[in-house]
Amino acid sequence: MMGNKHTRFIFVTGGVVSSLGKGIASASLGAILESRGLSVTILKLDPYINLDPGTMSPFQHGEVFVTEDGSETDLDLGHYERFLTSKMSKSNNFTTGQVYEEVLRKERKGDYLGGTVQVIPHITDEIKKRIIKGAGNANVAIVEIGGTVGDIESQPFLEAIRQMKIDLEDHQTLFMHLTLLPFLQSAGETKTKPTQRSVKEMLSHGLQPDILVCRSIAPMEEDERKKIALFTNVKADSVISMPDVDSIYKIPLELHHQRVDTIVLDKLQLDSLKKPNLQDWKNVIKEDLEPKESVKISMVGKYTELADAYKSLNEALQHGGFKNNLKVDIHYVDSEQLNSRNVQSKLKNSDAILVPGGFGERGIEGMICAVKYARTKLVPYLGICLGMQIAVIEFARNIANLKLANSTEFDDKTKFPVVGLISEWLDLEGSVKRRDSDSDLGGTMRLGAQECTLEKNSLTRSLYKRTKIHERHRHRYEVNNNLINELTSKGLKIVGKSADKMLVEVIEIHDHPWFIGCQFHPEFTSDPRKGHPLFSGFIKAAKRKKNKK
Repeated sequence: MMGNKHTRFIFVTGGVVSSLGKGIASASLGAILESRGLSVTILKLDPYINLDPGTMSPFQHGEVFVTEDGSETDLDLGHYERFLTSKMSKSNNFTTGQVYEEVLRKERKGDYLGGTVQVIPHITDEIKKRIIKGAGNANVAIVEIGGTVGDIESQPFLEAIRQMKIDLEDHQTLFMHLTLLPFLQSAGETKTKPTQRSVKEMLSHGLQPDILVCRSIAPMEEDERKKIALFTNVKADSVISMPDVDSIYKIPLELHHQRVDTIVLDKLQLDSLKKPNLQDWKNVIKEDLEPKESVKISMVGKYTELADAYKSLNEALQHGGFKNNLKVDIHYVDSEQLNSRNVQSKLKNSDAILVPGGFGERGIEGMICAVKYARTKLVPYLGICLGMQIAVIEFARNIANLKLANSTEFDDKTKFPVVGLISEWLDLEGSVKRRDSDSDLGGTMRLGAQECTLEKNSLTRSLYKRTKIHERHRHRYEVNNNLINELTSKGLKIVGKSADKMLVEVIEIHDHPWFIGCQFHPEFTSDPRKGHPLFSGFIKAAKRKKNKK
């Protein structure tokens, strides 16, 4: 196997049920190891056959997290970036679909010299190659295997990491398995049998966990720990209790308290490291759990039935609250159910209004009603991606008198297409990217970090405290330059443009106390320790609005 021979690999799996928090556990462990001076990266291996989550419904998969290099990835990569200082890339997430696509491409090209293509060794070799590539030169690569042990989809991934244990030195691999300890109310006791069965399933794949992280409602009793250790062949001090907590930012401290980082470093033979400094996480916990007041943010979107559809956005709003000593209460409003008749009753208690990104025509008119309410009632407004485009449409219709103005995404026959499909743009490296209405939905958007230049006297510039910024994009449609003069002459301010000055990035309204629309997704670069200037400013404006009531 090629790659950095000094990299250590921690393989994280889950058993019993899904949604145990493998992503948070992986990110938290990574945060502790990073605080001890190690370079850490985290990979997410997704067993589904889609090439990436870019075209998957948010109701099924949650949000699509966009990396700096423009890769559409699993939302767990958002957790990784919020807990680590390192940035993720395309190599940090791959799917079964990508693996099979590459193997079949090689087969068609003749790379296998006419041999029979099989799961072992061809699929497993491709998985191992991608893991090694994703690890790069990091001291430690944490590899999270999506799904639940026992799922048929994840078997090739488990076989691949079993082979890596053999291929590498013993001190280069460690296996951490998350399980559930269910509490039976009727019996009044916690049951360990599901964990025992889950480890037995791991053993059937040739994998012996080194660490067990046991999720539960309450802390694990010592006799339960000993019983689990006895029946799973795991040392008792490596059976870790992970009960529910009131703040996810407690998890790095909880893992450190149970010496998980020491266990990991001993197994991986990484010594002479500095003691972890977890003060940043203690500060975050205090900000999270000890707010002085609260504000109510109304999020008017089309995927409000599933909170994970706006995972990074929810987190970024909370981070904004941290920096203002405020608790942020998010009130989800289904834009499809919002109209001119009920907008007052649904939004009247809002301290601020946010319209997030999205695709398609459904719920658009409700969003326009929300923007009009925020503009006319002087409620702080933040529009992100689609939310900025909706603000432009509302302004065009009601201020610039461009009746029935619209985006060609929703009405390709509109007389006033204030938002349309732009066929060419420059990426961060200065390369020309192209698309048209017949392009595939997957991988044809303006994606990843792009440079934006801000106007000196703008509200946005005062928040960022710099003129040039880099933020991540995920969209196909842009503000139509041919109609900008009609909008700016009526008071719409274009305060941010792309590096080539051709595309609108940020808008404001001159006679509104706090009204910002941005074409990019600032939530992808917010983290709990530093927050993000747009969200910190937005929450601060919400507090001012609340104080005036």
